[in-house]
Amino acid sequence: MHGKLIVVFSIIVALSFTTYGQKPRARDLGIPFVGTTGEFNAITDVKGVEVGYSTIISGKGENVVGKGPIRTGVTAIFPRGKAKKFSPVYANWYSLNGNGEMTGTTWVTESGFLETPIMITNTNSVGEVRQAVLQWFVNTDWYSEEDWWYTYPVVAETYDGFLNDIYGFHVKEKHVLEAIANSSGGKISEGNVGGGTGMMCLGFKGGTGTASRVFEIQDQNYTIGALVQANFGAKRNLSIAGVPVGIELKDTLNYKYNAAPKSRRQEGDGSIIVIVATDVPLLPHQLKRIAQRIPLGVGIVGGRGGNGSGDIFLAFSTANENAFDRDKMTSVNTMSNDLLNPVFEATVEAVEEAIINAMVAAETMEGINGNKAYALPHDLLISTLKKYNRLQE
Repeated sequence: MHGKLIVVFSIIVALSFTTYGQKPRARDLGIPFVGTTGEFNAITDVKGVEVGYSTIISGKGENVVGKGPIRTGVTAIFPRGKAKKFSPVYANWYSLNGNGEMTGTTWVTESGFLETPIMITNTNSVGEVRQAVLQWFVNTDWYSEEDWWYTYPVVAETYDGFLNDIYGFHVKEKHVLEAIANSSGGKISEGNVGGGTGMMCLGFKGGTGTASRVFEIQDQNYTIGALVQANFGAKRNLSIAGVPVGIELKDTLNYKYNAAPKSRRQEGDGSIIVIVATDVPLLPHQLKRIAQRIPLGVGIVGGRGGNGSGDIFLAFSTANENAFDRDKMTSVNTMSNDLLNPVFEATVEAVEEAIINAMVAAETMEGINGNKAYALPHDLLISTLKKYNRLQE
C-alpha cells in the first residue's frame, strides 16, 4: 500500500511540473528542510544579486580533443547587478581543501573588498574566462570613475573532464559574454547549466544549485542566499534529510565509464564552489566567519573535504554600499558578533539545500566516450525518504 502511494505521489509531482514547464526542486519532492526561504529560494533573493549562464553542449561518442563531445559552460554572479558597474562589496573567502582554484582571493582578503563579478567554469578554462572578463571591463568602461585602475577578476572552477572534452578548451570569450549578458535577478535555472553543466556529485549527476533563507535579527528581516557548483563527494556518504540515501542506493545507477579518463581520481574526489551573498551588514572579518560555516552545510549532505577535492568558498555582503572610497573616510554599519548565530545557521541551511537542489534538477548526462552520470532518481529518493519517515507530504 505504501509503495502505491509513493508511486502516485511521484507521478503527481512529475505531471505537475511537466504541465508548468518547470523542473521540480527538492522541496517539491517532499524533502524536509529547516528555515524560511526567500521568494525565489535562490541567491537572487538578496537584493541586487544577478546570475547568468552560458551552457555549451554538443556532440556525442568518442572524445576527439578539440572537437568534443562538449559538456561545459560559464556562470556569472554580479553582487550588485551588472548595471552598477564598479561597486565593491565587503567579502572574504575560505578553503576547506585547496585542490582547486579561485583567482583574485589574495586581494579580497588583503583589501576586504570584492571588486569584480564572480565567474565559475571548468578547471582548464579559468585563464580564458579571466582574460575575457578583463576585456569586458575595458569594452564596457567598468571602472568608469577610475583614472588608473588594476583588477583581479575572481574566477573559480571545478573539473568536468569525465563528461567534457576538457583539453579541447571550448570555453571562449563569447561564452563569458553570454553568461554576463544573461545575468538577471529572480528565478534562476539549476542542474546542468552554466559552469555546472558537466559536473557530478555524490555518486549522481551534479551541477548548479541555489537556495536562500530569510531570518530576523532584532525585529529586522535579512536574507542569505547560496549558489553552488557541486562536483564532489562519494556516493556512500550521500545524506538527504538525515537519511543515508547513498547507502540505500549504492547499487543503483552508478557512474558509467566506457573509456576511463587519464586520471588518478579516487571515489570522493571532485570539488565544490560555494558563493554566499547576504544583506546583513558585515565586515570582512565577519564574512570570513560566514565562509568558514559553509563546510558545515557541505558536510551535512556528505562532503568530506577529500585530498582530491577543491572546496573553496566566498561570502559577500551587499550592505554598506558606499563603504569603498579611495580618497576619503567612510562610515559603515556592522552587525554585532553576538547577534550572528542566525546568520551562521541560515548559511548552513542554504548551502545544504542548494546542493540538493542541484542534484534534484540535474538530468542524466552522457559525455565523452559514452561516459555517463545518472540523475538522482526522484522515485527512489522519495521511497527511501518514506522508508525512514522523512518525506514531507
